[in-house]
Amino acid sequence: MDNNPSASENLGARLAEQGIEATIDFHLLADLQKNIEDYNGNLTVAVRDGDRVVAVYPQGQQSVIGAAVDIGSTTLALYVYDLLSGELLYESSAMNPQIRFGEDLMSRVSYVMMNKGGDKAMTDVVRAKLTEMMHDALKKLELTEDKLLEVVAVGNPIMHHLFFGISPVPLGQAPFTVATRDWMEVNAIDLPMQLFAGTRIAFLPLIAGHVGADTAAAYLSEIDSMQSETTLLVDIGTNAEIMLAKDGVVFATSSPTGPAFEGAEISAGVRASHGAVERVRIDPETLAVTYKLIGTDAWSDTPEFAEAAPRAIGICGSGIIEVMVCLAQVGLIDRGGLFVESRCPERFDKVDNTKRLLLIDQGENSIYIEQTDVRSIQLAKAALYAGVHLLMDYLQCTEFDKVLLAGAFGSHLDPDYVADLDLIPGARKEIVISVGNAAGVGAAKALLDVRERRRIVEEVRKVRKIESANEPKFQQYFVDGMKFSVSPVEGQKNQRNRRRRDPSRAPHPSEEI
Repeated sequence: MDNNPSASENLGARLAEQGIEATIDFHLLADLQKNIEDYNGNLTVAVRDGDRVVAVYPQGQQSVIGAAVDIGSTTLALYVYDLLSGELLYESSAMNPQIRFGEDLMSRVSYVMMNKGGDKAMTDVVRAKLTEMMHDALKKLELTEDKLLEVVAVGNPIMHHLFFGISPVPLGQAPFTVATRDWMEVNAIDLPMQLFAGTRIAFLPLIAGHVGADTAAAYLSEIDSMQSETTLLVDIGTNAEIMLAKDGVVFATSSPTGPAFEGAEISAGVRASHGAVERVRIDPETLAVTYKLIGTDAWSDTPEFAEAAPRAIGICGSGIIEVMVCLAQVGLIDRGGLFVESRCPERFDKVDNTKRLLLIDQGENSIYIEQTDVRSIQLAKAALYAGVHLLMDYLQCTEFDKVLLAGAFGSHLDPDYVADLDLIPGARKEIVISVGNAAGVGAAKALLDVRERRRIVEEVRKVRKIESANEPKFQQYFVDGMKFSVSPVEGQKNQRNRRRRDPSRAPHPSEEI
């Protein structure tokens, strides 16, 4: 009794014998003495950052895991890794439950502005869903909560703020100020989230007001290529986040493309789900349309398709890109984006003073393309084109070695159609590469290697941010980006057509994030 150290002193002394000077997390103290007794002093402990004991287990080999999380405005993606081997053990995805408060980001900001407690409601639902996904992973892997020690998350600035319980309202209006751009990390108990108290939750740094941690993570996933070649990285969503690297210098901007590329604001637009049109071809002579649906391997002109007789429910983002290119290639729309009715007058009609073209004949469920759909795509592609062109100006860049398309939408685009739609100034199909969920890959790199964490924190500080809305040339490039250069038909006289906006006016980021 004259020499009776505390339980924490006893554990600290044993660690010191192995050259480790570490403090013990507060949440472990309540059970520490009992654990020492129950395991007869034979313990395995998890030491974080070389100086903090964050978990205590019975002595022996333990499976400790970490999670990389991509908090998208539409989809939540979870990747679970073994922290000892780096092996991917489990992955899942789910719809972001915040969608019920608003389909796009600006509508969610508006919801917060108009509904007291709206930001807390969105924070609560996304934390609850992520917690549920992680519990499902633990159950599947047959592990207890204290084995999940690290979570690294990424997302756009509004998702970042809502996850941490910070109001996103300043991001909905100029000058689009973020609360913090730094690498953030807290314990699960501090948020709170119903996970092991010592689970550390980190969020990659933001680049700017509308260039988020998801873009920083995508940059990290491709950083070696971007620092050695002239490389354009684009994540196309309702807000296109763009990075251009040349000779070791990196610029970034965001461009308000709106939701058209994802099927929203399109009369027949749907999410990328079973039955959505994802591929389209139009015969240049007969103008016959063939298509492929998500969930069906066969094209519509094959016996296999006829036998299955599936019905198209609408057109998803990748499908609408191909539709527009095909319509231009066969001369059904001119270079200015107007319908060319003389090419096939029997396929055109007018409903509620809106011109439309019959694309897929399914009787009462037929799918049409309206003139306003063409305009929506023009506005979206022009915004992206202008944003890229601005970065090219700043870096005095006339061509790229690589064009990397990131994100779920980008990964489903055919390089031929990206080039033919004039999405990227001067981009040839040979250099357009899909890199899939690069944000998830970058989050995993930061999860598994502390050196990568330090690297992205340092590299983000070097990125030069351009606010596209403040650039005088944005308007000029926006107008240039409206054209469909693959159309053989010169621009016609601009007739009176209903459309949501004047296409000669570039949208401001505050209109659609």
